Amino acid sequence: MSRAEIFNRIRSGLRTGADDQQRRDAVQNRLQAKARNLIPARAQLPHDACVKLFIDMAEESAAELIELQHRSELAAAVEHWLEENGIAQLVMASDENLTSLNWSGKGTLVREERVAQAGDEASLTNAFCGIAETGTLMLHSGPDSPTTLNFLPDIHLVVLSSSTIVGPYEEAWQKLRNATDGVMPRTVNLITGPSRSADIEQRLQMGAHGPKQLIIFLLTDE
Repeated sequence: MSRAEIFNRIRSGLRTGADDQQRRDAVQNRLQAKARNLIPARAQLPHDACVKLFIDMAEESAAELIELQHRSELAAAVEHWLEENGIAQLVMASDENLTSLNWSGKGTLVREERVAQAGDEASLTNAFCGIAETGTLMLHSGPDSPTTLNFLPDIHLVVLSSSTIVGPYEEAWQKLRNATDGVMPRTVNLITGPSRSADIEQRLQMGAHGPKQLIIFLLTDE
């Protein structure tokens, strides 16, 4: 059966004529309007309350959260966490917000700016925004933010500015549309806690499809 025949049968079942211009116009108008869906009450909060909700939900999802007052503290905090946890290697995005940090260069830490590869210990990336509704991070691909960094290393360190935290998902998508002039990135990742699965004998397995640990460095003064 040809494609045209399949569509004709569907059209017949829906009792619509061959001229679907009115239906096309209705769909196009709805897409252009970008009307919001029903927003949960818990996501309709003042910004300070959204930040608190994000922290609570992220920690409930097994993410570790480290609050910092300013970006100038970030490099030392990352290096300290890696040293405390015996991590000697860090791959990171070539994002200027990360590469321009005051890295000490002390100790045995090997820091590389490249895409991630199988076997990498830890990665460091920037989050585009945080979604308080579920404690979720939104990250997107780009020349300075390869998606491999979000999934291949065992440990994912993410930098999030509290000023970018929004309440519902709808606001996060609108924020992304505005930032990209409507031209969406090739990949958008929504990450809630470390990777996990309970498909194996109904036992929770961490790191089943990605990082075993998610560490969020929350910058509260930006």
